[in-house]
Amino acid sequence: MHCLDCHTRDAQTPAIGVCRSCGAAVCANHARVVAYEVRRRPLLAPPSEAPARSVRCFPCAQADSR
Repeated sequence: MHCLDCHTRDAQTPAIGVCRSCGAAVCANHARVVAYEVRRRPLLAPPSEAPARSVRCFPCAQADSR
């Protein structure tokens, strides 16, 4: 699979991930790793939060930061 943003510029760069929001393949130059908290609420235990990360393309990362 190749990076969508590179493909629009007539380049074939291998993708390293897929945007969590839109599903576009992204290379290392076009990927943003975004940190967020995962909240879990088990049935009989107190709620907990854990750090997590996801890959986003530039447009989706900018949209999420607004």
